[in-house]
Amino acid sequence: MQLKQSKRQNVKLRLGISGASGFGKTYSALQLAYGLTGDWTKIAVIDTENSSVSLYSNLGTFNVLDLYSPYSPERYNEAIETCERAKMEVVIIDSITHEWSGTGGCLQIQEQLGGRFQDWAKVTPRHQAFIDKILSANCHIITTTRRKVDYSLDMGSNGRAKVVKHGTKEITREGFEYELTVNFEIVNDQHLAKVSKDRTGLFTGKPEFVINSATGKKLLQWCNIEPLSLKGIDTRIQECLSVSKLMELYKQYPNFQKSHQAQFQQKKVELEKLSNPNNFSKNGTSVNTQ
Repeated sequence: MQLKQSKRQNVKLRLGISGASGFGKTYSALQLAYGLTGDWTKIAVIDTENSSVSLYSNLGTFNVLDLYSPYSPERYNEAIETCERAKMEVVIIDSITHEWSGTGGCLQIQEQLGGRFQDWAKVTPRHQAFIDKILSANCHIITTTRRKVDYSLDMGSNGRAKVVKHGTKEITREGFEYELTVNFEIVNDQHLAKVSKDRTGLFTGKPEFVINSATGKKLLQWCNIEPLSLKGIDTRIQECLSVSKLMELYKQYPNFQKSHQAQFQQKKVELEKLSNPNNFSKNGTSVNTQ
């Protein structure tokens, strides 16, 4: 056994996008994937949605693997392995809901075994093998998940009541999102998204937004940045020679934004003083600003 320092290298993202039907999960996943690769030919979609992904063929020449029932965990695993052998950089599983509640999925398998609680002892390992395959794949994985639909009567901007569709609980086994790097929830038919899980810190506390290729690029940049220690970020802050470089560092490491807010602010004030011509005399010597 040997201890070694942790490094962020060759990170493969596990991203989830969930939402009600019609909220734009597939399109958002494709945009996210393109941002991660910049090459449509390196993207594969495992399509369980009756070729609905073909609606977006105008975006680029991505690859599609049609997966039909039975939607057993083993067939999903076989589809992922097919994409791995083809050296795909991003695999979109659209969607994982069928593995749980579709024809031949885990719920139906348990029912066919007798529907008893003890029958889960045979089904759970099969489902876990599917989760393990997602986690161990040698490419980025994006999963889409349907959410149960609910409706509410809201007041529109014109003062009239209107029916609004909402996504509620994800239709997959509870706890799946905790396996993901980031889990995006698309909250309405305007395609606005928020995060329910975010290990990167890039989206936590941010306003709702529309997922696009820039989102994927931001995540790819995060993959390629070496994590800094507390001592390391202190050094990097002090080494900044301009406010623009300081802001670049601030945005690059969102996990330090709260803990080092005072250090960033102090350095910003110092740099602004240095760039202010009123703080220097005509012969170039510094003027005391205290």
